[in-house]
Amino acid sequence: MNVLIAGLATETNSFSPIPTGRLAFEDLFVSRQTTSLEPNLFSAPLHEWRRMAEDLGWSVVESLMAAAQPAGPTIRDAYETYRDDILKDISDAQPDIVLLSMHGAMIAEGYDDCEGDLLTRARAIVGPDVTIGLEIDPHCHITDAMMDVADLIVCYKEYPHTDSPDRARDLFTLVADTAEGRIKPVMQRYDCRMVTMFHTTRAPMRGFVDEMIAQEGRDGILSVSLGHGFPWGDVAEVGARMLVIADGDTDKAAEVARQFGQKLWSLRDQLLPDWPTIPEALDAVQNAPQTPIVLADFADNAGGGAPADSTFVLAEVLKRGLKDIAIGIFWDPVLVRMCQDVGVGGSMQVRLGGKVDVTSGDPIDLRVTVRGLRDNMFQWMGATKMEMGTGVWLDADGVHLVVSEKRTQAFHPIGFTDLGLDLTQMKAIVVKSSQHFYAGFAPIAAEVLYINGPGAITPDYAAIPYTKRDNNFWPRVENPFSD
Repeated sequence: MNVLIAGLATETNSFSPIPTGRLAFEDLFVSRQTTSLEPNLFSAPLHEWRRMAEDLGWSVVESLMAAAQPAGPTIRDAYETYRDDILKDISDAQPDIVLLSMHGAMIAEGYDDCEGDLLTRARAIVGPDVTIGLEIDPHCHITDAMMDVADLIVCYKEYPHTDSPDRARDLFTLVADTAEGRIKPVMQRYDCRMVTMFHTTRAPMRGFVDEMIAQEGRDGILSVSLGHGFPWGDVAEVGARMLVIADGDTDKAAEVARQFGQKLWSLRDQLLPDWPTIPEALDAVQNAPQTPIVLADFADNAGGGAPADSTFVLAEVLKRGLKDIAIGIFWDPVLVRMCQDVGVGGSMQVRLGGKVDVTSGDPIDLRVTVRGLRDNMFQWMGATKMEMGTGVWLDADGVHLVVSEKRTQAFHPIGFTDLGLDLTQMKAIVVKSSQHFYAGFAPIAAEVLYINGPGAITPDYAAIPYTKRDNNFWPRVENPFSD
């Protein structure tokens, strides 16, 4: 067997002011030697696929892997160039198997469904007999085009996405069994008519995911995925969908997808965020018997396309005169450069945040001391590394600010502690992240709270100003199944 592996991934927030172009990809990851480099969330599957293929004695063609931090729509030329590079390799290699690592919610200028577009063009090149497998992030749009041309689609199950390598192994096994004629996969999906976020670290979603895993390998069911949807992608097919793969039984796949979809619908009232405002969250910190409290600044998550430079929480912290508070990770490459000039121990007047968009709030002027400075930083995301670039720890009279050269969310405590900041001495740690922080920060937290505050991705799903999908979804309407 000849296996081609490749990837092209970013998550698109249609409302983000930040364009996604060549530089955005180059800042994160672009390589044709992916498996010789440290794995990240999207490149990790290629490492797994190469290893598993070579263990079987199969040949591997490694094509392009390109990934960018979530932001606004990808510039057309950037998307088409990367896409066409992969398609040329597919045409040249004429593989027996194509394995792709993508996000599932990538939008480019002129393309609402980049995954479906790339898959369709790949299928036209290889014909109907080549097996095509796709691994995607659960914050995906599972579209008609993707379903029509892929043989197998597998989503990560966990949020935070700690299982990218695990799902890569699952997909490879299914693809190999398909290519060698041991199974005949058929895929079916169920539209849950829901737009929300599903945190799998706690009830009810923890149990739901466990049920999905338990169903796999039983009664001819090969794979069960929940496509959460990415709420801030303005496309016609945004929203949650169950995806089930069965061995040759289309009706069974459709029925299991329906059963899981209806189960998810029955849990909806437990999924609506009932989170504290910024003042309420800081009240909890001030009254907490044990610390540190980890506060998630959900709405300023770079992983959702937000600028990661909002100042709303910082402004309230300063207003209250709180001390021993750590906040990060702010994106400000200009400020990082200034800190490199002044050096560790240097003090200066700075203007932090509020630079990129109106959703970031107002900039804040502070007198700070540079306490830590480090190049080539990274954070753990499960077993994979996420680059952070140069990081800086600034001390503003007991308020500790972590700033990075690269726009990134807070994934793991080492984004703070590798700069020398002792998080055990903090009363609160404010992380600019929606959920990926949880695996790393929950073990050191006395409590974890999610903030319902302003920003670029506020958790008010009913108010997202879609222009391309209908309004028949929960929570915008009470019962979208009533028609």
